[in-house]
Amino acid sequence: MRPRRFAGPRPGAWRHAVNRREAAGFRPRRPLRFRGEALPAAFRSFPCRPKALNQRCAVAGFRDRGKPFPRASRRTRTAELSMSLVDSVRKVIVPIHKEGYVFIAIGLVATIVLANLWSPFGWIGAIVTVWICYFFRDPVRITPQREGLVISPADGRVSQIASALPPPELDLPAEPMTRVSIFMNVFDCHVNRAPVPGRILKMAYTPGLFLNAELDKASDDNERNALAIETASGPIGVVQIAGLIARRIVPFVKEGDTLATGERFGLIRFGSRVDVYLPAHVVPLVGEGQTAIAGETVLADLSGNEPLARSYRGI
Repeated sequence: MRPRRFAGPRPGAWRHAVNRREAAGFRPRRPLRFRGEALPAAFRSFPCRPKALNQRCAVAGFRDRGKPFPRASRRTRTAELSMSLVDSVRKVIVPIHKEGYVFIAIGLVATIVLANLWSPFGWIGAIVTVWICYFFRDPVRITPQREGLVISPADGRVSQIASALPPPELDLPAEPMTRVSIFMNVFDCHVNRAPVPGRILKMAYTPGLFLNAELDKASDDNERNALAIETASGPIGVVQIAGLIARRIVPFVKEGDTLATGERFGLIRFGSRVDVYLPAHVVPLVGEGQTAIAGETVLADLSGNEPLARSYRGI
């Protein structure tokens, strides 16, 4: 039988080769590049299209020139996928403040006990425990850092903007100041943040009643913790007021400490209100009924010159 004469590589023969150079007569159409740099010979001959090869180089973290392309194992790909899932879950889950750990533990124990008594009680306990975790959340906030800005110290609704005298325990001048009140319900984040940078001139705790924090007289009659913060534009007053359900004000700072804008300075448990006392000439940049976010919403600009107050309307 007459031997068959070799006339060249069969069409598509390079597809079955581990290395393109093993297919006789194959010439790549263009050099492959990764991040603007030509790949070594071992990469240029890899049996893969340019776009797919660049993607595999990026996944494998190609760094060293001239080294053969490291083929990722199944275990490595699984580990990378697991790490990406963990990062995604961490970004979704909001951190919980350490002050809530004790209450969460009590809720878990109570849920187990109630579930053993009757399963519907266990579901009620589980719902309450989830709410406790939600109440003590402590999310990361992106705080504006421009000089002169007054940032909201609490999450909640701006319940009142009025002219009022500051608390006498702060030893501030007995002159009317602009008071911005922010009411926090039981579903708001209760970690309070510094509205302005500065040193704490005075910090005073005053025991009192536990009236509805939305009432105007709650500023004088309710239990409260007041801070006077020194700024370049004069002292600013911040008062944490306990509400109808709140029974505990937890401070994180002491008199003489220096705060940065947005830094955590205290927490109020289970519904309350925070008042911010601004100089009388400062025009607030928020309106009554507006929702404020602690560490992000701008309440006023101490260095701004606004001759007229802004008007607001609900939509």
